[in-house]
Amino acid sequence: MTAVPMIELRNVSRRFEKKLDFAGKLAKKIGVPVREEVVHAVDGVDLSVMKGEVVGLVGESGCGKSTLGRMVAGIMPASGGQVFREGVEVNTLSGAAARHAKLRTQMIFQDPYASLNPRLRVQDIVGEAPLFHGLTDRNGQSDYVDDQMRRAGLDPAFKRRYPHQFSGGQRQRIGIARALAVQPDFLVCDEAVAALDVSIQAQVLNLFMRLRAELDLTYLFISHDLGVVEHLSDRVVIMYLGRVVEEAPSEEVFARANHPYTQSLLAAVPRIEARKKVFNVVKGEIPSPLDPPPGCHFHPRCPHAMDICRVERPVLRQIAPNHRSACHLNDVA
Repeated sequence: MTAVPMIELRNVSRRFEKKLDFAGKLAKKIGVPVREEVVHAVDGVDLSVMKGEVVGLVGESGCGKSTLGRMVAGIMPASGGQVFREGVEVNTLSGAAARHAKLRTQMIFQDPYASLNPRLRVQDIVGEAPLFHGLTDRNGQSDYVDDQMRRAGLDPAFKRRYPHQFSGGQRQRIGIARALAVQPDFLVCDEAVAALDVSIQAQVLNLFMRLRAELDLTYLFISHDLGVVEHLSDRVVIMYLGRVVEEAPSEEVFARANHPYTQSLLAAVPRIEARKKVFNVVKGEIPSPLDPPPGCHFHPRCPHAMDICRVERPVLRQIAPNHRSACHLNDVA
């Protein structure tokens, strides 16, 4: 019997629409070629995360990975498709069941300077949600906050301080403590170490690995840093302009990348053993999601683009055990 994924997305999309304002409507009436703008942030994504797994979600800035993470965390609704939590569609839940499902999935944000309320002390940032949801009471709140801070590597003696009195790494630990305070089993980490110094990154990554073992956590780890993803992830998912283009176990991606976009990303990763290497970075800029190219979104930048790539979207299909790729180069002649 196949295990049910903890999180599963089926053909999930997210569009942002900008309606014409009064001036735009007036301009359209007199014949000016203006139209409502639609950003295709996420375009028909299928993704599953099994219990206890760490899935790394990788792509350039603007590819839609943060938007996807917010939909997984329940912060943002999908424009289309279905999101499942342990086999149950999230949209069908209501009342206490819906609240419980949202509590079990928490998000840790990229910027520790912006994700904490500067007007609240740490004891309130960490302790407010568990008190509201009945995970502790007023008498036990202080001890509960102390436990969460220790777990995240913070000294509880500092709980009456404000966020501006902490360093960037300490603020990110406060964000981790806040997320863990409501006892989740799934964490969406959105570039959670990108804003930190390299030495602090290593400390926070080690903290994530320790918490995974101690609390049996499952992660969707969003990053543009392939080195971080390689260190942390069991499986890697590559996104490009709102679509998943490749998915495989971490070792498989780094040893036998199939999609030209994945290959170009790996070719640009600095390696100590390749000091004299000339890096062949992917040419051009990622297209605008306001007007994505037809067919394969990557074809304007792909060195292997064929005529079919310009008109037909490639299907994400299995090319090896547990390895899927969306590229017409894999099509059987």
